[in-house]
Amino acid sequence: MKFTGEIRVPAGREAVFARLNDARFFASCVDGVSDLTEIDATHYTARLQSRIAYIRFTFDIAVEITESSWPEHVTARAEGTPIGIVGRLTAISSARLQEDEEGTCVAYDIDLSLAGKLGSIGQPALKSKAREMERQFATRLLAAFARTEDAA
Repeated sequence: MKFTGEIRVPAGREAVFARLNDARFFASCVDGVSDLTEIDATHYTARLQSRIAYIRFTFDIAVEITESSWPEHVTARAEGTPIGIVGRLTAISSARLQEDEEGTCVAYDIDLSLAGKLGSIGQPALKSKAREMERQFATRLLAAFARTEDAA
């Protein structure tokens, strides 16, 4: 499944890029992420708990930043193994940042695949969950920059 979208952030491109590259901040924007561990500057592990349709899953996730060009774009690959069920989650995500008079436009692409029993859940349920997670991420990202503006 492929997802694309844009988030307009009322802040400069360098500030947005810095926050998106802060693994702890990024993880705080993704619903269900816990136990983030930095292996090195480009490798992380975490746990992701989520619910798709009526089924609750817990994934052990490994993330690798595969490409980064300050402050223009970043690409990451995530692989996850669900605990207690056969399957695999793989995602490649890319974000491109473009500054304009209103702030920064973060254009993103996500290519997500689920294999095994996870893949049998059905495209509509998976797409619905992915869109919900996108909305939550955008809301949390924008809220963080709104708090920054309020503090200034």
